[in-house]
Amino acid sequence: MEARSRPIPAIRSALAGLGLLVAGVLGTGPAAAAEFTPAQKAEMGGVIRDYLLQNPEVLQDAMAELERRQKSQEEAKRSQVVDGNAGQLFGGPGDVVLGNPKGKVTLVEFFDYNCGYCKRSLDDIAKLMKTEPDMKLVLKDFPVLGPGSVEAAYVAGAARNQFKGEQFWQFHQKLLGGQHGPVGKAQALAVAKDMGANMDQLAKDAASPEVKSSIQGTMQLADALALTGTPSFVVGHDVVVGAVGYDELKSRVDSVLKCGKAVCS
Repeated sequence: MEARSRPIPAIRSALAGLGLLVAGVLGTGPAAAAEFTPAQKAEMGGVIRDYLLQNPEVLQDAMAELERRQKSQEEAKRSQVVDGNAGQLFGGPGDVVLGNPKGKVTLVEFFDYNCGYCKRSLDDIAKLMKTEPDMKLVLKDFPVLGPGSVEAAYVAGAARNQFKGEQFWQFHQKLLGGQHGPVGKAQALAVAKDMGANMDQLAKDAASPEVKSSIQGTMQLADALALTGTPSFVVGHDVVVGAVGYDELKSRVDSVLKCGKAVCS
C-alpha cells in the first residue's frame, strides 16, 4: 500500500500498553490507585519492575492485546462511517460506476493514478468484473501521492463527463496501467486526447466546482474511514487495505453475497 506520511505514535502506544499491564497486575483502576500511600506505590512499582525484568514477554502480550483492541475499535468505527455515508460511499455524484450498476454487492476502490500497488490491482479488478456478474464497482480517485496525482484526478474527473461505462474503464486502464513514470496533467490529457475527447470541454469541466467537490468529498470520506493510502477497498461493511490480490477480494465479495458480510462466521 502506498500511503500519506503520518507519524506512528509508537512511544504513546508502548506507554498505553504498559498502563494496561500495570492495571492488570495491581487489579486496580485510577480511583483505587489514588488510595495507596507514596511508600506503597513505590513498593509496588519495584515489584512490577522486577516482574517485568524477569518476564519481559508479558509486556509483549500486553502490547498485542492493546493492538487487538485498537484494531477492533477501528473496525467498529469504520463500520459506523460506512453506514452513515452509504449514499456517498457506494456511488455518489461524480463517482464512476462500473460492472453491474444494480449488483447485489458493491466493491469500492480508493486509488491514486501514481500508486504502484493500484497498478498491480488493476488486473485483479478487471478479472473480478468478469467473474462476478452481481458486483457493482465504484471508483474513487483519492490523490494522495503528490501534485501530479491531484492534476490527474481533475482531468479524470472531467473525462467522466465524456467517457461512460466501458469507455471510461479504457481511459482508466490506460492512465493507471499504461504509463511509464510519474502521472500528471500532461499524461492524463494525452490519454483523453488519444481517446477522442473534446479537449476544450475537458478543460472547462476540469475547472468546474462539480469536479472539485467530488474530489474533496472523496478526501473527506477517506479521512472519516481513517484511510492513509492506496489502494483501499470497501466491501460490505469492511475496509480492506492494500493490494491484497484477486483471491482475497473475490472471497470477500462472495461472502457478502452469501451471508451479507465480507467474512462469514
